[in-house]
Amino acid sequence: MAVTIKDIARAAGVSYSTVSRALNGIGSGNNERRQKIIKIAEEMGYMPNQAAINLKLSRSYNIGLYFSTISKMSSPFVLHEVLMGVYNITGSQYNVVVKGIDMHKPGSLNPSFFDGIIVLSQRNEDILFIEEVHDKEIPMVIICRTVFFDAPNVTTDEAEAMGKAMDLLLQNGHRKICVIEGNANLDSTKERRKGWRVSMLRHGLDPDKIPVYQGNYRYTSGYQATHQILAKPELPTAILCFNDEMAFGARNAIYEHGLTVPEDISLVGFDNWDLSGYANMRLTTVERNMGEIAKEGTRVLLRRLDEGIIDNSRIYLENKLIVRETVRDLNARSVC
Repeated sequence: MAVTIKDIARAAGVSYSTVSRALNGIGSGNNERRQKIIKIAEEMGYMPNQAAINLKLSRSYNIGLYFSTISKMSSPFVLHEVLMGVYNITGSQYNVVVKGIDMHKPGSLNPSFFDGIIVLSQRNEDILFIEEVHDKEIPMVIICRTVFFDAPNVTTDEAEAMGKAMDLLLQNGHRKICVIEGNANLDSTKERRKGWRVSMLRHGLDPDKIPVYQGNYRYTSGYQATHQILAKPELPTAILCFNDEMAFGARNAIYEHGLTVPEDISLVGFDNWDLSGYANMRLTTVERNMGEIAKEGTRVLLRRLDEGIIDNSRIYLENKLIVRETVRDLNARSVC
């Protein structure tokens, strides 16, 4: 089997991007380390991938980062985490150009402008853009959504994750639950809806009896939906929000009604937003690490650009349920 940059990186105890820069004479890093890497490569019999070399000769060193809806982004937290994840891997070697698929003019992609494109896909409509990228033979990776297409995917199982959140509420004795969902046309909303409904069925309960309120993943929608919930004659014991930003809106609406979390109403979010662990509320939530998703997607893309390794596998990263202090255990009269 041919020796790859990854093999050299493992032997040298450095990152594959460091090896790539050393072998290609990029940057002004540690010369001693560069010579060591070159020596290890020679000893291991490394032969550069000619296709990758040809690609390098015409590189722009621009990577496109396309979001489904840059004009109506679901949360600035998502944009920030993804950008930081991409920058963490690309470093100063590439320029990252951020654009919105919803603002893209079909057919206008210039293959010579991008070495590769990362697509954060959340809608079925994105497939037209993905097809254009593919037809113009621009290396691509799709993150945050499983797309059955000839391209690598990096995502998480959002249905399973939201199922864990509903499981927690049900295991703690909650039955009077309200749900605040996100944008109805986004795949993330559809997957999370599937997850909490499957959880209800697992527990022998009817998901159609759960009151559902429409949000849009922004703070104000969680705040307004909760005011609607609390205007009803019978209060819920818990509110399940499709993201943390809406959960913080819900928390403030609960307080304005003279109620507290979790003594009167329990609250669960999704994403593990930066503020989820503090800001006077240690929110129980599901961690979908957007930064790690973006990092892994960028690694996959750079392996193709730097080494000519094409890997169209689907990579699922783990979601974690982060239990803090906003869920009351109705069985034991405690909080978790």
